[in-house]
Amino acid sequence: MDIKELMLDKAKKARKAARELAVISTEIKNRALLAMADALEKRRELILSENVRDLEEGRQKGLKRSYLDRLMLDENRIGQMAEGLRQTAGLPDPVGEGTYSTIRPNGLEIRRVKVPLGVIGIIYEARPNVTSDAVGLCLKSGNAVILRGGSEAIHSNQAIVSLLTKAAYDEGIPEGALQFVEVTEREAVNVMLRLNGYLDVVIPRGGPGLIKMVVENSSVPVIETGTGICHTFVDASADFDMALRIAVNAKTSRPAVCNAMETLLVHEDIAGAFLPRLEAAMREKKVEFRGCDKARAICPGMNEATEEDWSTEYGDLILSVKVVKNIDEAIEHINQYNTGHSETIVTDSFQNAHRFQWAVDAAAVYVNASTRFTDGFEFGFGAEIGISTQKLHARGPMGLDALTSMKYLICGNGQIR
Repeated sequence: MDIKELMLDKAKKARKAARELAVISTEIKNRALLAMADALEKRRELILSENVRDLEEGRQKGLKRSYLDRLMLDENRIGQMAEGLRQTAGLPDPVGEGTYSTIRPNGLEIRRVKVPLGVIGIIYEARPNVTSDAVGLCLKSGNAVILRGGSEAIHSNQAIVSLLTKAAYDEGIPEGALQFVEVTEREAVNVMLRLNGYLDVVIPRGGPGLIKMVVENSSVPVIETGTGICHTFVDASADFDMALRIAVNAKTSRPAVCNAMETLLVHEDIAGAFLPRLEAAMREKKVEFRGCDKARAICPGMNEATEEDWSTEYGDLILSVKVVKNIDEAIEHINQYNTGHSETIVTDSFQNAHRFQWAVDAAAVYVNASTRFTDGFEFGFGAEIGISTQKLHARGPMGLDALTSMKYLICGNGQIR
């Protein structure tokens, strides 16, 4: 069977399973999710051993440290994957939820309810935890899923999928609902992007190159999950200790993820006092600085920031720093260079907090908190299928609701028009 035939076979099986899954009971779905979580924890040694293979091959290929961090699994991350499945099981089932109802003057009863999208294709890169997150959310929302992970995580993903599919099917999930693309050739992606009539939507998760390729080449509708050029603005009234905690966390807790801070903006009235403290705290974490002229005048050890730096997602321990005149300049800079992901202001001014949250164009806008909270698990969604930076259908962390569409149910007693 060639790649085109393989992909078409998977798509047909997924489409058939999707029709059954759309009407399956919440009880069966929840039992499957809990069994999947147990399977991950009981067979963690299998997952970890396969992950070691991926990491070793990645090092031999010369993958960057940030990429290896996304790829790496440990007992804690496997525990988080299992907990995400359990949280998803505990969430309300969106399928069938009513969102609108009315009785028209002619007696027609009209209801709008949530229904599954159908078959969802996920194309993603190094993070194997996406495998369990995607399967769990798709299953709970009544969708079949076709997963195409990156070649760098092939061993980890195959181990995870083998455990999840067995546990799910044993609990009554229709066979074919969970599909994984084992081949690593690029042609599989090209075929997947043309499976109109079988796939209802494609969701890419990864770097800008992958997302751009999917958006430009897919004839299947795409929900775009964007890159994360996230900012922290330290306002003139900010509490320095709070600002330092937030900035250090946003940059250094996991610099490779999309909700990490890439640029820090600081009000010029406090820059002279705040930036040396920031530099000292970040240097302890081995952060490299790239500052504007005003920032470098205060901290001469910073490298010079270029225009390219303001629009770069480093995914590493590198931080751009810019001194701004006021909140208006901060907002203008953010709206020019951000990717619509996550932005935060540290301030003691209610007026500025309100202005920032309403004027900044992003999916998640914070006051006095780290951008690192933009995450389906942290938002109480159990997990996330991705973080959408577009504005149609879904925006921000995509949980169960984002994986549903709608259907109108109309009941009459003989009305004609």
